[in-house]
Amino acid sequence: MRQKKKPSSEQHEKFLKGIRKKKTLVTCLRVLLLVFLLGLWELCAFFNLIDTYITSSPSRIFATIGELIREWDLFTHAGITLLETLEGFFLSMLIGTGAAILLWSFDTLWKVLEPYIVVLNSLPKIALGPVIIIWCGTGTKSIVVMAILICVIITLLNMLTAFRSCEEEKILLLRSMGANKFQILVKLVLPASLPSFISVLKINVGMAWVGTIMGEYLVSRAGLGYLISYGGTVLNLDMVMASTVVLCFLAAAMYACVALLEKLVRRRD
Repeated sequence: MRQKKKPSSEQHEKFLKGIRKKKTLVTCLRVLLLVFLLGLWELCAFFNLIDTYITSSPSRIFATIGELIREWDLFTHAGITLLETLEGFFLSMLIGTGAAILLWSFDTLWKVLEPYIVVLNSLPKIALGPVIIIWCGTGTKSIVVMAILICVIITLLNMLTAFRSCEEEKILLLRSMGANKFQILVKLVLPASLPSFISVLKINVGMAWVGTIMGEYLVSRAGLGYLISYGGTVLNLDMVMASTVVLCFLAAAMYACVALLEKLVRRRD
């Protein structure tokens, strides 16, 4: 016969209940803060306390989103930007992590390349815009390359730091048991660096969007960056704000996916 599971202690139940209440409270306060700020913004616009030509207003932004859907095919523009961002995001993670593994495996190579990588990281990527356009053309490729350039060095440096911070005693133990470098990497270094990998994913969510929008400013004829750039050119601040709001929703959704992945990894551990 199966043994019945012992019920949780009353104190433990109260503790869990308190955590759930706190999470609910935080969520409610976040929503209320957003509603308050939007309401205050709308009231200031309604009573002409602010110049809506410069600042727009929530009602005008949502009306412009509807107009963009009808006349500018907003979903196509948003889809183009999202696809470019995802390409830059995943390719930068792949290239950056692969380069970090290579430099961890060959310490002399890292010592040789370290100053050059640091200089590349500090270089404003927008300065490379004309070079990227000449090399890659005025299309999607240039935009993806811009996103990769912004994310890849961050990925490389953070992942390499995580690899190098792995406990030396554990590495020596595996070596004493006959493990080679590849086995140490797979069995110890990569699993120990998983939290850092998730952190880099979170950082690169924002950086990939920055790179994509920056690239669309330079060369694109479609996408949210193009709508923002065009709206600024014709002084249509409603279009600029509406495109920015859509951009925020997409970025938040992408970050939520990474946060969900983090929860799944923690539960597995």
